[in-house]
Amino acid sequence: MPNTAKQVLELGGSDPFVVLADADVEAAAVTAVKARHVNVGQSCVNAKRFIVEEAVADAFVPAFTAAAAKLKVGDPTDPETTIGPMARANLRDTLHDQVRRIVDAGAHLLLGGEIPDGPGCYYPPTVLDHARPGTAAFDEETFGPVAAITRVADADEAIAPANRTEYGLGAALWTSDLDRARRLTRLLDAGAVFVNGMVASDPRRPFGGIKRSGYGRELGGEGIREFVNTKTVWIGPAV
Repeated sequence: MPNTAKQVLELGGSDPFVVLADADVEAAAVTAVKARHVNVGQSCVNAKRFIVEEAVADAFVPAFTAAAAKLKVGDPTDPETTIGPMARANLRDTLHDQVRRIVDAGAHLLLGGEIPDGPGCYYPPTVLDHARPGTAAFDEETFGPVAAITRVADADEAIAPANRTEYGLGAALWTSDLDRARRLTRLLDAGAVFVNGMVASDPRRPFGGIKRSGYGRELGGEGIREFVNTKTVWIGPAV
């Protein structure tokens, strides 16, 4: 079949960002804001759901919210701007509808959540605390500058909500216990797990997802092998 071709699909994502009680909470919060708002939150591999252990939630949430509040929404040609407009009006409308539904389901709106007046498809950095599984924060991809925070009792309880999504592109895990990190990374349903950092593609490492986040891998040695055919040569004993 000469017209067939191999393919790799890297699709959507609803990446969890898990913060455990022994994490560097200040560093986690600063990185979390960046991980959520790169490209105005319009990236498959943005952190979208923040699963935070209850013991540090009251430190992480205000630190995250304060940092998000400092982001400047405005003209993308202005060097001071950190949040430009979204790509299309329908994307913004969909995102705003998701925010409304998440709040109606019991989440606490801490920041943003309103479409600003004026031209352009702008949406402010928005923080939702106490977001629950079974809402749009988990069941859909929130493609824009909206962060949904879920509080959990302990590290083991964090895994179930982190995996409660149809997507499986990336995940971040923050902890100072590297032995526990090794155990938990095996339990997280994602094509890439970054410990104490934000998920990012790197040409040296294979990248891709599982579940509805696609199949196959790009980048790295595995990415090259996705698009080549392996040729087997067997040589018997000389006669």
